[in-house]
Amino acid sequence: MRIPILKLRDCLLVSIQWELDDQTALQFQEDLLHKIHQTNASGVVLDLTSIDFIDSFIAKVLGDVIEMSKLMGAKIVITGIQPAVAITLLELGIRLDDAMTALDLENGLDKLQQELGE
Repeated sequence: MRIPILKLRDCLLVSIQWELDDQTALQFQEDLLHKIHQTNASGVVLDLTSIDFIDSFIAKVLGDVIEMSKLMGAKIVITGIQPAVAITLLELGIRLDDAMTALDLENGLDKLQQELGE
């Protein structure tokens, strides 16, 4: 299954609604980067509210998505990080220095719009 990526003004909105397997995560990474390129999106909101836990591979892919989005000129906001996901990311040394975070999707959209000067 592919993760839907919605365009909202000059931003992309992604809400992951199920636990990711390795193939889906890699497909998502590729799809998101292509969508950033196609739409010239200046920002991405990635909602992880439905993700209760991640393994080391998925954590690495998420870290890579953040770095790759930045390289393509898109600011990224991660929303809805659950405690177990935060612990896993920290324990694996996955840094979110280049991403903003917010507790929920609404706050994430607000934060991204402020960052983009909208």
